[in-house]
Amino acid sequence: MSVAVARETPHTSVLSFTMKSIDGADVPLSKYRGKVLLIVNVASQCGFTPQYKDLEALYEKYRDKGFVILGFPANNFGAQEPGSDTEIKTFCTTTYGVTFDMFSKISVAGSDQHPLYKLITSDSAYGGDVKWNFQKYLVSRDGKIIGKYMSRVTPLSPELTGAIEAALKQ
Repeated sequence: MSVAVARETPHTSVLSFTMKSIDGADVPLSKYRGKVLLIVNVASQCGFTPQYKDLEALYEKYRDKGFVILGFPANNFGAQEPGSDTEIKTFCTTTYGVTFDMFSKISVAGSDQHPLYKLITSDSAYGGDVKWNFQKYLVSRDGKIIGKYMSRVTPLSPELTGAIEAALKQ
């Protein structure tokens, strides 16, 4: 008698994952196919936390052109995201007016790194360890990583906005 073994589908693209929204709903990232994405690991108690304001401004500027920001709270660096999903959502919406898509807290580094970030950090061109909160990854309309921006690169910097505009023209 043979026993069928369930095999996890290998993830070859950011768009092949299903993630939990900050409200707990399953969100297949495939729903973003055809959009340019900016994936950001975020934290509420970091020196870079004011970037939420500029991330929201960036989203407002480009969303009608097919641009989406995906925020992934993570407590990996300096324990700067200790809150629950509900606390994080409340903080983001009341303090910074965040309307871009936020997801349930995950680990972006270390032995418990989420598979999405394992894929991102293993990318041959833009991989490497996540160094700190608010590291950003630009993703093409077909789910390929096309840029990596460290925490100090502000969301409205010409470096990042130029790359977003170029990706939106593709």
